[in-house]
Amino acid sequence: MTEDREKFSEIDPEELARNTALQEASQEGEVGEFVTSRDAGDGVTDYRFKANIPGYESWQWSVTLYHDVEAHRWTVDESSLIPAEGALLPPKWVPWKERLLPEDLSVTDVMGTEDGDSRLEDGFRRVEHLDSEHADSKHVPDEDGAGEQHEKTDAQSEAGGGERPTPAEADAEHAENEEEQPVTEGSTRDDSPSGVTQQADSEEDLRDAVEELHLARRTVLSPLGRSEAAKRWYAGQGGPKSLSTKTAEGHTCDECGFYIPLSGELGTMFGVCANRWSPDDGRVVSLDHGCGEHSDITPPEMNRLWVQSERAFDDLHIDIVKQGPRDERPEIEMIERLQSEDGSDQHGSDQDESEE
Repeated sequence: MTEDREKFSEIDPEELARNTALQEASQEGEVGEFVTSRDAGDGVTDYRFKANIPGYESWQWSVTLYHDVEAHRWTVDESSLIPAEGALLPPKWVPWKERLLPEDLSVTDVMGTEDGDSRLEDGFRRVEHLDSEHADSKHVPDEDGAGEQHEKTDAQSEAGGGERPTPAEADAEHAENEEEQPVTEGSTRDDSPSGVTQQADSEEDLRDAVEELHLARRTVLSPLGRSEAAKRWYAGQGGPKSLSTKTAEGHTCDECGFYIPLSGELGTMFGVCANRWSPDDGRVVSLDHGCGEHSDITPPEMNRLWVQSERAFDDLHIDIVKQGPRDERPEIEMIERLQSEDGSDQHGSDQDESEE
């Protein structure tokens, strides 16, 4: 047993770590010189060696050893490649949903909306104000708590040293308290006819705005959602930086009759094109966008004269046309033969004269 302890104690931990790294490496030359060792505590030591692997610049082999002091032995925990300072690293991983672009989706792909999406917020919920009768009835206890409520009222009356006031006396006391209470600066109370009318008008305006903008939905666009949409639309094909705007010669959508402005806050900058001949028909466009089909552009005048273009001949291809059999006509063949003989005799006489 003593001999085994002496054998284990003679093991060099650095050499053990190097041999472990050589077993993990594909080639012996991939394990370089010793860099450093770090004591991780509890008998664990991390040994580092330079990694001579193509593409892994400034990476190191990390071999973790455990030293059992009582058994006088070293054991290997793990070995791996880790980046050091200045190491060549891949780009930071981005989740697939953040890498995905709208043009990557097809009509059958569904992304869905996660709970708590910052682009959305709760819609408008109308809360009716309770009048005095509803407020009083709200505090009336049910049958189970009736006895307890009466006992509490009796106890308060006895503590005050008098009987409970009647409803008429309570209403009179409440009116006196309201008359004595001063109206401070910033108070919104206004019982005058004009104040009531203004309050009614504001409620009516609010109701009209909710109906016009459809704010009673369960969720609506938040300020962040509207801002992101405006930036995306303005920088896209419907914005002022598109090629069609540069060729529109100053004819922008703000003065076009086919421009339908959006409602709400986004309507100050964007609308929808309704020109069937425009490439942006049915799409969101900005006020300073141009498509080249402005309503003020008049169609070009048609020339009444017919311009005949030159005939085009195809001299690169040969068309093979099938012909029927030729009819035999002896008289025509005789005439053609005589004409050919006369032509040959005349050509021979001309040649003789030229030789003379």
